Amino acid sequence: MAGHITYDKWASARGSLKATGDRFAKLISIVDPHTMATGEWTVAETAAHVGMIATLYTSTVRPGEVPTPFPGLEEAILGANVDTVSTLNELAFGHSAERDPLVLADRLRDDIREILRATADVDPATPVPWLGDARVPIAGVLAHLVNELLLHGWDVARATRTPWALPARDAGLFFDLFLVGMIRNDYGSLMDTGSPAPRRRIAVGFHSAHTAPAALVLDHGRVSVAEVDAGVDAHVRFDPATLNLLLFGRVSRTRAALTGKLAVWGRRPWLLPAFLRFVRLPTTTRPRSHAESVRV
Repeated sequence: MAGHITYDKWASARGSLKATGDRFAKLISIVDPHTMATGEWTVAETAAHVGMIATLYTSTVRPGEVPTPFPGLEEAILGANVDTVSTLNELAFGHSAERDPLVLADRLRDDIREILRATADVDPATPVPWLGDARVPIAGVLAHLVNELLLHGWDVARATRTPWALPARDAGLFFDLFLVGMIRNDYGSLMDTGSPAPRRRIAVGFHSAHTAPAALVLDHGRVSVAEVDAGVDAHVRFDPATLNLLLFGRVSRTRAALTGKLAVWGRRPWLLPAFLRFVRLPTTTRPRSHAESVRV
């Protein structure tokens, strides 16, 4: 299949979106909606946030066919970067006042059903516009929503002491289909934050049992995808769920390393912090314990 997306990966993304969406909908239906799930949002607000992304994606996967469900936010969406996504989230909250978990759960299931229906016969490598005027393959859009469900499900479950699984195969879709897929296409202005880029080229190889090996290369302020070869400065072997929790501020690198689920080695592993200061992802809201935020 074109665009480095296999049929198996596409089928996994579709199956995971349905299963994870059902799990998340059930979770928010059985816990106290007033519990603080993050440092800023209650369970109900967290559910509303995830629901708004799902609703937006019913339009995203059909560009030019279905108008955005949040009129007036188009400019903010296209101009977003990793530092302004939290502001965009607050603007989006003004477009949806629903906070009833049962209503949100039903709406989420409906939106996921519509996303799966609309993408049943498309090429999953087809790029579509995303935040910051990035271009993400349709398979990556589904993988991103899976990650939102997994991470915010983790937030809700942790706050309410409810079981919540983070299957490595599902979590790995984010790196394989979304992150690598977006960088291969075009990440737009997402990393245009004004932060100075390292002066030297840095290449980091990423390895796990659930993703294809890939190197991310930062060179003169631009990021690209390459093969893992002798030119890689640092290697990262990771459990996909742990990497996602780290990238989105849920666990620290120290904790990830101590659990044995993140290991770094290579010719110049000390370059990884500089790489991660520039190549980072938007954190929508603080975790309940801000001490668990990523330190780079």
